[in-house]
Amino acid sequence: MEKITSFYKNKKVFVTGATGFKGSWLCSWLLYMGAKVYGSGYSPNQNKNLFYKLKLQKKIKLGIFDIRDQKKLEKFILKSKPSIIFHLAAQPLIIESYLKPHSTIDINVRGTLNILEASKKFKFIKSVVLITSDKCYENVGKLTRYKEDDALGGIDPYSASKSSSEIIIRAYRESFFKDKRNCGISSARAGNVIGGGDWSAKRLIPDCIKSLLNNKIIFLRNPNFNRPWQHVLEPLRGYLMLAKKQFREPKKYSDAWNFGTKNNSVKSVKEIVNYMITFWGSGKIRVNPEKRFYEQKNLQLDISKVKKRLKWYPTYTVKKGVQITTEWYLQVFKDKKDPFEVTNNQIVEYMNENNWR
Repeated sequence: MEKITSFYKNKKVFVTGATGFKGSWLCSWLLYMGAKVYGSGYSPNQNKNLFYKLKLQKKIKLGIFDIRDQKKLEKFILKSKPSIIFHLAAQPLIIESYLKPHSTIDINVRGTLNILEASKKFKFIKSVVLITSDKCYENVGKLTRYKEDDALGGIDPYSASKSSSEIIIRAYRESFFKDKRNCGISSARAGNVIGGGDWSAKRLIPDCIKSLLNNKIIFLRNPNFNRPWQHVLEPLRGYLMLAKKQFREPKKYSDAWNFGTKNNSVKSVKEIVNYMITFWGSGKIRVNPEKRFYEQKNLQLDISKVKKRLKWYPTYTVKKGVQITTEWYLQVFKDKKDPFEVTNNQIVEYMNENNWR
């Protein structure tokens, strides 16, 4: 079997949303494996802090443009000629979708549409993984986990944008790629991702880190709010495996895929923060209740399909994920270590633990 590092070595890979949190981690991982990485980003990105801390602008070919601009997107793709595309560019925050519903839906839906159009047009593109979200499902209060063929939906603008993107991806796959174009087209659904370098507003880990760095009390709005947390490297490994498999066998692997968590990975906000305080070595919590906007609760993904067909499954416990996330911030901000070195070390450690070479 071809090793993953051998597959990606010298491959031309385009990552949209490269300047974002997950995009920065994915670019770093691809660079480590020897890929020729091209990325797009958008100037107002809140997480560009991580991207530029890693000095990725010097390590990849970067284009700064709006993913909704089809001409600029296709010009960049035509110039770089990637054989693999990971589409991560999005407005990723639920709370922001309430403040800016039109632009959230426009970015998330039109961005997806533009990537699909380009993939239909350019024959050098062989494998496309479009990242949506676990929020794409119609939450009917199921106690069991959601499977890939469950109904799509969402009553908040963010979830609606992701379910809409999923419907469009399937329509393009069935209409223009099945038996007509030798290119793998898949959607990947994951959520509640944590990891070093995330500075998004109104997210638990970044808010806690800001308080810990400034020796301030951590205020929790919803301490008993539960989520199936996972470290960023877990779904990224799934995306990388999927892109490789559908590159070789597009008809077999073009589909919708859940990259979720283990059964025991649902933890409360308070549990996560207590883990962080333990690993940080200090910190205090105070509950400050807040009236919430609607957000899907306890939505978990069924991962039996990826376990069976892709041989992917998550390996880190929630506690381990929180530990290495906290260690990233400690090493970068307390020990003043090079962020790119810290990030690479965590990637290498993860690969070693998974015997993934």
